[in-house]
Amino acid sequence: MEHGWSQERLVHEIERYARQRRLDVASTPSLRVYVSEWENGRRPIGPLYASVLRALLGLTDRELLDRTTSVGSVVAGYDELVDRIDSSHNLSLGMVDTFMAQTELLRTVDRQMGAPALVDQMQAHLAALEESLTFAVLPSTREPIARALAGAATLGAWQALDVGATERAWRHYELGKRAAAEAKEPMYLAHAMAEQAYVLSSAGKPDLAVQLAQEAHRTVGGKASPRLLAWLHAAEAELLAQAGRPDDCRRSLDRAAGALPSGDTDRDPDMLSIFLNGNHLTRWRGNVLARLGDDNAMNDLYAALAGMDATFTRARAGLHCDLAQAHLAREERDQAVNHLRQARLLANRTGSTRHRARVDRLGADF
Repeated sequence: MEHGWSQERLVHEIERYARQRRLDVASTPSLRVYVSEWENGRRPIGPLYASVLRALLGLTDRELLDRTTSVGSVVAGYDELVDRIDSSHNLSLGMVDTFMAQTELLRTVDRQMGAPALVDQMQAHLAALEESLTFAVLPSTREPIARALAGAATLGAWQALDVGATERAWRHYELGKRAAAEAKEPMYLAHAMAEQAYVLSSAGKPDLAVQLAQEAHRTVGGKASPRLLAWLHAAEAELLAQAGRPDDCRRSLDRAAGALPSGDTDRDPDMLSIFLNGNHLTRWRGNVLARLGDDNAMNDLYAALAGMDATFTRARAGLHCDLAQAHLAREERDQAVNHLRQARLLANRTGSTRHRARVDRLGADF
């Protein structure tokens, strides 16, 4: 068997690969039969298993699908390895820019239309970046690819969290953290850590989530851009609210306001994953105050709604949830129902499992 694997080991590797990528493969007993029949040439290899075996064994389509060639008979593929190394070594900065542009396109579509339609595209995009990084040799080649991978993996993780795929989200955040560390980009690392804290909070670990967000602060130290620093403080404030620590939460909101640069610009030139300006922070503060049951949330939320970019469809769904929660705290049921109706419509449009679940929780009070 290629790689010196037994049939049982190959079955195990297929199952592990499938779990990581949420692929639907046959049961263990059936896989044992398939592997045996593949080796003996009695069963053709279908497209799903061909893609898995290509990744696991480094086999080409011709080697896999040729009826005269068994899975275990392929010679060591040094020529193919050298080709891949050469391709990654010659990867131009223009190609890295292409990867970044694709991430940006996926970010824009996600913001307006939601994450469910992008699962396959994001998986393919991350796989291409991982492939390029795997066969890059020198730091001068690896670091730009790793930086691109860090940004893409964090976006993929947030999309996975939005559709309820929490384990996939966690794995993508781990991938983003490893890539950020290799790229020597502490800002990307801190951003991935702070977003990963949301997975912990959603999983019922709010105190651990706060600790991870605070560790993100320590990780980036004094190397954070002002906009990222404001974002980290705001994220920590939200997590503190979820952990039931209102005083600490309000202090973090004040720090976020103090760190945020003035002006309408929302994109951080030093880190394209960050969108934050005064209007965004007002919306975020309203969200946090609504979670605390603070009556001051209302003014912030309506101000944010008036100034919100119409293309931020999913964010608008969240804002209507916040307004519903704020009205419920004031026992203004008619207004709450109206905002819940709009939130549900937008959440259904984007396919956001996270927002639909929140709408259901708030609606349970009626």
